[in-house]
Amino acid sequence: MTADRNLVPLRSTHSAPMVFGAGAAIGVLGGMIGLGGAEFRLPLLISLFGFAALSAVILNKAMSLVVVLVALPARLAAVPAAEVAARWPVAVNLLAGSLVGAWAGASWAVRMRSGTLYKVLAALMVLMAAALAVTHTTTLDTLTLPLWAQVPCGVVAGFGIGVAAAIMGVAGGELLIPTIVLLFGVNIKTAGSLSLLVSLPTMLVAFARYSRDGSFAVLGANLRFIMIMAAGSVAGAVLGGFLLGVVPDLVLIPVLAIILLISAVKLARHC
Repeated sequence: MTADRNLVPLRSTHSAPMVFGAGAAIGVLGGMIGLGGAEFRLPLLISLFGFAALSAVILNKAMSLVVVLVALPARLAAVPAAEVAARWPVAVNLLAGSLVGAWAGASWAVRMRSGTLYKVLAALMVLMAAALAVTHTTTLDTLTLPLWAQVPCGVVAGFGIGVAAAIMGVAGGELLIPTIVLLFGVNIKTAGSLSLLVSLPTMLVAFARYSRDGSFAVLGANLRFIMIMAAGSVAGAVLGGFLLGVVPDLVLIPVLAIILLISAVKLARHC
């Protein structure tokens, strides 16, 4: 049994409008940069709604899964299926590492002491802020590696992304998209669709690992909370998509990166 399980409130007592509004706000932030916003949702679950780290991660993973399932058909409709299908080796290459990484990451998360998990989450928030800045403010050039080097690099990168996604409860798109562009030379639009195809089974594996012990009980106790916040996140993501480009990236991305860094500091100081 982890320390987190003793600390988490079994059921959220916050009002439905507040939960929906928080989810919508997160969805708007994510939608404005083409993501689900789970990186921003995690610190909110901890700081605003009072969930302990492990419980927040599992709740975040559940809502990320809902958002990805909703986003996947829309994303596949926007990018020709034939174009995505032609890149199936890329997804397979990354999945070879990410599925193992997701299982390992979830295993480590349930075994960590509460204080350690907060620090690990803080470090991963800094990583997400850096990935956000690099992906949206620079032009990513393909590394043009030979196949014998590209494949193992894809497996290693997938493993690392699987670990990070499982521990944070996110889909991992912020890390997957630049990896797909850099390693495999895929255009960023197609890379977004491929990232969802990799994220979905990766999240399911992490869920399977989390379900092996009592950590999963937080989902049953907060099912209404999950559905309301997930609905808000989806609605916000749609609205954020319409606002895409309204705020220049040179303004939006630094603001979002600063939000992540502030969240990281708060998580690192969490007791």
